[in-house]
Amino acid sequence: MDLHQRIKAFTLLGDFISQFDQETPVKKEEIPHNDLFFDGFKHQMKLAEEHNGWFNRANLIYALSGWSHLLTEENLNNWVSSYDLQAVDPKRIAIIMAGNIPLVGFHDFLAVLISGHDVLVKQSSNDKQLLPFLAKYLEFVEPEFKGKITFTEEKLSDFDAVIATGSNNTARYFEYYFKDKPAIIRKNRNSVAVLTGEESPEELEKLAEDIFRYYGLGCRNVSKLFVPKDYNFDAFFQGVYEWHPIINETKYANNYDYNKAVYLMSEFDMLENGFLMIKEDTSYASPIATVFYEHYESMEDLRRKLDTDAEKIQCIVSKGQNSNDIAFGQTQRPALTDYADGVDTLEFLLTISS
Repeated sequence: MDLHQRIKAFTLLGDFISQFDQETPVKKEEIPHNDLFFDGFKHQMKLAEEHNGWFNRANLIYALSGWSHLLTEENLNNWVSSYDLQAVDPKRIAIIMAGNIPLVGFHDFLAVLISGHDVLVKQSSNDKQLLPFLAKYLEFVEPEFKGKITFTEEKLSDFDAVIATGSNNTARYFEYYFKDKPAIIRKNRNSVAVLTGEESPEELEKLAEDIFRYYGLGCRNVSKLFVPKDYNFDAFFQGVYEWHPIINETKYANNYDYNKAVYLMSEFDMLENGFLMIKEDTSYASPIATVFYEHYESMEDLRRKLDTDAEKIQCIVSKGQNSNDIAFGQTQRPALTDYADGVDTLEFLLTISS
């Protein structure tokens, strides 16, 4: 199977997924094998929603929409054009996936297969309904993928390299357990926003997307704000207000109530608006329904701090304060070249085959 075949197969997968990127799936007659897979994937979405209370319908649709837009022939060709993937010696690459947001491990899955390797997937129990079904569709549109994709719930064995995503605690275990294998080991990361007080209402509304999408569970979700001295949070609260219905979601509301009670009993200072709390804190990882904030003296000082803490940060959202910053509202719309932890997965996979 050559690179063109692999790109074509994932393009067809993107076409299939595009039927489910809206509230009511729309069956398209031109999609291959639709009679076999369309109703089945609707059922898998329902199972995913029932199995994991954080995977509500809106978040499932959002995740699928992102992948349907990325998996085009043009996008895939542009992505791989700077790599030599024509003569890869296939190895078996194990992937240990997180389960915090829907299909969170799909980029690793895609990278391994698009590069010509075989994949051994160990999924999180929180996110195990969607990917095996999509993998089966991939095998139908390109039969040469059969035998190259394996899912397991057992102890990993018989693999040449590993990509593992987890917490800082599990990362220590991964580093020890896989010390004799080429590996990418991912740890906790969080995203931040740098505010100046000059943001428009529209930009703050977009920032709300970065905060609340997936209930804030992703590493690309903004969990901390950096604001100037004497920053007035009124405009921020107005900007995020459109997300207030989130408090009607039971799991989110339970976390909001619990964390609010902890803060009040501990007599912490905080601001809140009925569905979000903001608290001054030097940490990057904030609890659900909470965003931390920290004041900065100057932009130069802040840049130095962010550089120092780079290994803790996934994304920096701002209005052009740094060259690599992300625009408001775009953290959960990464491109294929936006690698987790800044580690080039395809480059790693090429070194495995050499």
